[in-house]
Amino acid sequence: MLSQPEILTVIKDAVYVVLLSSLPMLGAALVIGVLVSIFQATTQINEQTLAFVPKIIGILFAFLIFGGWIISKVTDFTTGIFDAIGTMLN
Repeated sequence: MLSQPEILTVIKDAVYVVLLSSLPMLGAALVIGVLVSIFQATTQINEQTLAFVPKIIGILFAFLIFGGWIISKVTDFTTGIFDAIGTMLN
């Protein structure tokens, strides 16, 4: 049986992996959103849907670039969890 500190460590590592793997897409959306907002403010275009298409394209592009790295991080975490389960059962 896992102790409370071990469970908290697993939860902390899981949250860290989720935040780390979502960071490239969130960063791309943030930068594109700021640039589109600046463009809208300077041109006084108040179209609400103008920001969606560039953000979606930017997020997909960031996922294409960082997808292998994200899969590597998630796979390493999952392998570590399965190894911990294996050592607990022995």
